[in-house]
Amino acid sequence: MATVPLDPSLPSSARADALAAQWAALHEAAGLVAGLAGQAAASAALAGEPCPDSLLRARGWRLALAEQGLADTAAILEGGIRALLVARSGGAAVHGAADALWQEFVAARQAMVDLARPI
Repeated sequence: MATVPLDPSLPSSARADALAAQWAALHEAAGLVAGLAGQAAASAALAGEPCPDSLLRARGWRLALAEQGLADTAAILEGGIRALLVARSGGAAVHGAADALWQEFVAARQAMVDLARPI
């Protein structure tokens, strides 16, 4: 679920749309992790929240860090989901590992939200 860097030459509205799409895709992947961790209700609550307006309006270094945060979090989830599914297919209990990955997602998500807040 690799994210594609946003083209800085895109108009603001197109960049915001792309950022919102990446945010939604990230939450979809996190929903799978939450399900494996027994956190489906928490995932549903987060998934229902759209990409924060402050993140969509971010510019300059805040936008660059938000984009990098999305890409990094996607990479973590991608590798983690792959490992969880392989372990689960081998009969391993993955609840604890999935919960740890879910908590990492929640922390990364909160960091991106906090980053975009105006000072």
